[in-house]
Amino acid sequence: MTFGYARAETVAALINYTTLIVIGLYLIYEALVRFYDPSPINGWIVVVLAGIALVIDLITAALTYSMSKTSMNIRAAFLHNLADALGSVGVIIAGTLVILYDWHIVDPLVTLLIAGYILWHAFAEIGGVIRVLMLGAPPDVSSVDVLQTMRAEAGVRDIHHLHLWQMEENHPAIQAHVVIEEDRWSDADAIKTALRTRLEALGVGHATLELECHFHACDDAATIGHG
Repeated sequence: MTFGYARAETVAALINYTTLIVIGLYLIYEALVRFYDPSPINGWIVVVLAGIALVIDLITAALTYSMSKTSMNIRAAFLHNLADALGSVGVIIAGTLVILYDWHIVDPLVTLLIAGYILWHAFAEIGGVIRVLMLGAPPDVSSVDVLQTMRAEAGVRDIHHLHLWQMEENHPAIQAHVVIEEDRWSDADAIKTALRTRLEALGVGHATLELECHFHACDDAATIGHG
């Protein structure tokens, strides 16, 4: 594992969000079944158990909230806890209405609301996880801006075979071929250092730059990628 194990967190987040989506779809199925075939509900047992679960869910969500801002895996865990807490609130409301008014229809209705909330958040977050695993460019770093910034450095004739991706959620990386002007090859090391400084200013801290003399540069190279 020459890149380390940082992506294990991304894989765990993907599993977590996928699980949430499966749970959300299963809840929708259960709710639809109960519309046509209502099940008897013991309101008091439901309310008491949901109350205990709500306390546990809120404590767990509070513990993961601060870390969820910087970690997609912890964010997935926080969302999981929040969904559980919301589910507990919904169950308490449903159980209370069953006790007071015998409204059994509220059970599948609350289930649909919970499922919708879970799916909404899970689908909103899973795209970022897939983007990291598919080596997509960071959403907050423009490939065009990176190219323009690198090409603006004195002594740089061209940039090609540029790859911009995220090694993990908050660590953008870049790989590129840099063609040096014919009369500036003696300044190649200084140009590379200047390019790294420019990239760091854009938020790209990990850069692998292959320098090419103008006379020996790649022929008909793609600007981005190798396609």
